Amino acid sequence: MADLDLSGLAAQHGGSPTLRGYFATPPGEGPWPGVVLIHEIFGIDDAMRRHADRLASLGYLTLAVDLYSEGGARRCLVSTMRAMLKGSGRAFTDIEVARRHLAGSERCTGKIGVIGFCLGGGFALLNARAGFDAAAANYGQLPKDLDQVLVGACPIVGTFGRRDLTLRGAAAKLETALTNAGIPHDVKEYPDANHAFLNDTENGPRLLRPLARIAGFGPEPDSAADAWKRIDAFFGAHLR
Repeated sequence: MADLDLSGLAAQHGGSPTLRGYFATPPGEGPWPGVVLIHEIFGIDDAMRRHADRLASLGYLTLAVDLYSEGGARRCLVSTMRAMLKGSGRAFTDIEVARRHLAGSERCTGKIGVIGFCLGGGFALLNARAGFDAAAANYGQLPKDLDQVLVGACPIVGTFGRRDLTLRGAAAKLETALTNAGIPHDVKEYPDANHAFLNDTENGPRLLRPLARIAGFGPEPDSAADAWKRIDAFFGAHLR
């Protein structure tokens, strides 16, 4: 497990000049299927690194790409959000650079998935037809043009919390859209979970954590354990 400099490959494809990531390698000998991890709104922090490490322990060569490489969340959040709402921009290029890095690695089988959390969950959906073999969207914002975005998409596993009022009805809407599009999928909404429930600890800037507690955001271990089993099974079926 180590930080990774992706700036060379990014320069070839118009990505962020100082693009970085966190690279987690499974135990034993490869090759392994790859997974690009897209972080929450707060960026790559210890919680996101632990998610990457967990995926590696499950047998996936995992690269968490830092969409805030050019200056952290304070400088990059607005432009990254704009890219997600627009459906194009440097953030998408950076995600593609991460996918290409895995695809070009001798340690990767060539089968590559994408997983995202919060902000990253929205990006995972938007990249489901961008050369990936499976996508996992965890409490991510659904695109307004969902039906169009899903045309030609890879298989998708979606995970939401019923107590997450920011995404009320999102699970049912995604389930319907995927069914209508004929895309293999597994969508589940957990009744006891809220936003960011897959994290194992409170996350984000300390000043914002009291607000997150009031909103009910944060860990829900029982729901998280089941969600990870579903994600692993889904990726196992489509990446291995």
